[in-house]
Amino acid sequence: MNIIRYPERSEWADIVERPHLDTSQLNETVASVLADVKKRGDDAVKGYELKFDHVDLTSLAVTEAEMNEAEQLVSPELKAAIQVAHYNIQAFHESQKFKGKKVETQPGVTCWQKSVAIEKVGLYIPGGTAPLFSTVLMLATPAKIAGCSEIVLCTPPGRDGKVNPAILVAARIAGVSKIFKAGGVQAIGAMAYGTESVPKVYKIFGPGNQYVMAAKQQVSLHDVAIDMPAGPSEVCVIADDKANIEFIAADLLSQAEHGIDSQVFLITTSEQVILDVQAEVNRQLELLPRKEIAQKALENSRLVLVHDKQEAIDLSNAYAPEHLIIQTSDFEKLAKKVINAGSVFLGEYACESAGDYASGTNHTLPTHGYATAYSGVNLDSYCRKVTFQHLTADGIRSIGHAVELMAEAEQLDAHKNAMTVRINSLK
Repeated sequence: MNIIRYPERSEWADIVERPHLDTSQLNETVASVLADVKKRGDDAVKGYELKFDHVDLTSLAVTEAEMNEAEQLVSPELKAAIQVAHYNIQAFHESQKFKGKKVETQPGVTCWQKSVAIEKVGLYIPGGTAPLFSTVLMLATPAKIAGCSEIVLCTPPGRDGKVNPAILVAARIAGVSKIFKAGGVQAIGAMAYGTESVPKVYKIFGPGNQYVMAAKQQVSLHDVAIDMPAGPSEVCVIADDKANIEFIAADLLSQAEHGIDSQVFLITTSEQVILDVQAEVNRQLELLPRKEIAQKALENSRLVLVHDKQEAIDLSNAYAPEHLIIQTSDFEKLAKKVINAGSVFLGEYACESAGDYASGTNHTLPTHGYATAYSGVNLDSYCRKVTFQHLTADGIRSIGHAVELMAEAEQLDAHKNAMTVRINSLK
């Protein structure tokens, strides 16, 4: 773990820099796979499933029989936990429903907005070392609330050709329309272009490795919208001398176990906290099944000692973390100063795991500093706002001449005339 003491503000840009990978070769590979999927459809997807996931599929679609089988394979306790999480996620996202109102900007000129669901959305759910059934809830629940008519899910199958049963149970609970056995770049291509089996969607959501992220960014240039650009997952913890050291270490490690490219960041006003956290991280690390992954991620970690809490929050805002945990005695005061963060966890009991699973907030969040400009997934992510306006004769009298003058000044005579003929009709 890298300790940095009292850095000058001129050094902050280097401190908050994320690890960079050379993606030139990666992007070529991704472009080649996408082009093949676009050209050959299902056959290409099956071919890449055999090549990358080592499974020979006769069909991409998950059957009703497989859905029913999954119900029997998931324990009642886990199913109940999934239902608790779904209830909370649903309640929180229901509260985000848009209520538009009509505004009369001038006499006879009325404007308003209507929220309209994106009809077809695609959800990508990683498998691999950690099948993220919680992400199914995070992505499908708001899609269902928004009113998306078709919710398509792609996820890689195991060597047995079957999808993780918890993913299927979560998908059924959250209201997914169709599920397909496809992972990686080929899944993104299938949803972006459409194949014989997989419907083309209008927007793709979901996390993934660097290949999946590159594929999402490439298809977003011409073919489909995406939720957000993203990189490896990260957490920042702000702690003072009264913080719980055991909790801090657990929070850092819970992030580090995501993957070797994850990053953890501690900002504190106490030298003793840094020393104690180091020791506690080492103790807890030895107990983790994913110790090697977490240990590798900790090589990219930062433990930063600052002069005061204002400097701590300023550095956090410069970092713009995906997850921000504020474990200080005055967390409410610091929370008001948060500008850049994906999701914020306040007080010693608010661990990132709560938001990852069951508190109700969404865990699909901007990473790699994108929290300066992007929000995490929310109900609006699945909607478009359509504007309406209605003008009466009084409306023409109110703004007609202003429109004429502005159109004339921009040398757009046809624009001016569209208003002029209406003004003349009132004489």
